[in-house]
Amino acid sequence: MAGSPSVASLFAQRVVVGVGDLAVSNNVQVVLSTYALGSCIGVVAYDPARKIGGLLHLMLPESAIAPEKAARQPAMFADTGLVQFFRQLGGLKAERSAVRVFVAGGASVIAGQDNFRIGERNTKATLAFLQQHAIRVALTDVGGIHNRTLHLEVSTGAVTIKKPSSQDQVSLAA
Repeated sequence: MAGSPSVASLFAQRVVVGVGDLAVSNNVQVVLSTYALGSCIGVVAYDPARKIGGLLHLMLPESAIAPEKAARQPAMFADTGLVQFFRQLGGLKAERSAVRVFVAGGASVIAGQDNFRIGERNTKATLAFLQQHAIRVALTDVGGIHNRTLHLEVSTGAVTIKKPSSQDQVSLAA
């Protein structure tokens, strides 16, 4: 019946990824979610053959500004968080060559002049890391002035992107 929830959606388990955190899963009942990406970057990775997904919510481009914080919370920074993220995906046996990546966020949400350009710097650091490590980025939704919320369905590779005025869905399965 139209509008009825599927059996899978009734038993789905939502894992919320906070700022400066990450989660990976090979459980097809899991939906990974992160909320209110402003200048932060959300990196979604998905291995469609093995149904392994992950979500990283990084906050700053370089760990050198706070090495002690980076040691305690490496996912907070692009340079340390991306290393940890792909290491954990590999721990679940995701094949790096098969992984499809979606990068979102990096907005300039501060009204007026943003001298620090954190969103822009986060985007640049993330994309540079991925290129340097030959990790193919399938899709991006970066920049602008609006925050984003992301949801990854591990069962299908579907990524929902919510902005204040729109909602889109992309697939990392193909």
